[in-house]
Amino acid sequence: MSTAIKESKFTPKRIATMFSAYLIAWFFLYPYINMFVSSLKPHDEIYAEQVTHLPKNWMWSNYINVWKEYPIAGFMKSSLIVAIFATLIVLLVSIPAAYYVARAKFKGRGVFLLLVLATQMFSPTALIIGIFREVKFFNGLNTYIALIIVNAGFNLAFSVWLLSGFFSTVPQEIEESAMIDGCNRLQALRRITLPVALPGIVTAIIFTFVATWNEFTVALTLMSTIDKYPISIGITTFIGQYDIAWEYLFATQIMAIVPVVILFIAIERYLVGGLTAGSVK
Repeated sequence: MSTAIKESKFTPKRIATMFSAYLIAWFFLYPYINMFVSSLKPHDEIYAEQVTHLPKNWMWSNYINVWKEYPIAGFMKSSLIVAIFATLIVLLVSIPAAYYVARAKFKGRGVFLLLVLATQMFSPTALIIGIFREVKFFNGLNTYIALIIVNAGFNLAFSVWLLSGFFSTVPQEIEESAMIDGCNRLQALRRITLPVALPGIVTAIIFTFVATWNEFTVALTLMSTIDKYPISIGITTFIGQYDIAWEYLFATQIMAIVPVVILFIAIERYLVGGLTAGSVK
């Protein structure tokens, strides 16, 4: 007869942990739930003297109306163009740069990585005047290419720092074995190192894409026509001088979350691996 005592499923510690987890989850989810519910309210109900949590009349048509009456598709297209191409540029530049930093033991390597990370301290808001003048000098105002390059520049340093640390965890002996078998350095990188470092690359992708998707200040400064507004600027069109169309603003925000949620769902397993890589030796 086994003397092992089966652990109770509902110990005080376990109950306290579950309660804390649900409380924290509710704390983070409530703003999104409230935003979704408010997007289904009629305009008059939002401004009623006695505001109710749930709509008295569920206006699912708000999503259809806002899509028909406002250029939401254009806002989403602009955001996708900028976010996708900025992410591609960051990957194309940061992967070889991070690989070289991880493999080459040059003098001042630690200082270089520190300076790369220090550039993240500079906010686009603090540099916006210089950015505007430089983009204007190159006739880049109100163009996608300017917004793509600026967003790529602000996210490049973090990706280089992140990927250099990740490439450092990949044993160099694996590449040397591949080169003994006939691969050159580039082939070893493409066939061996990149697949092993895939979680780190995916982590860089998600951080860059989300940061570009949510960027507001630079887009507001550089873009001047509504047909090129990204979604982060497009939602401000619902804010008037005397009235705010909250139901349309919330509905647009819900739709703006969808592409990011889809991206997270698609690469979530790789993202967790990238965030926890190197935590255990």
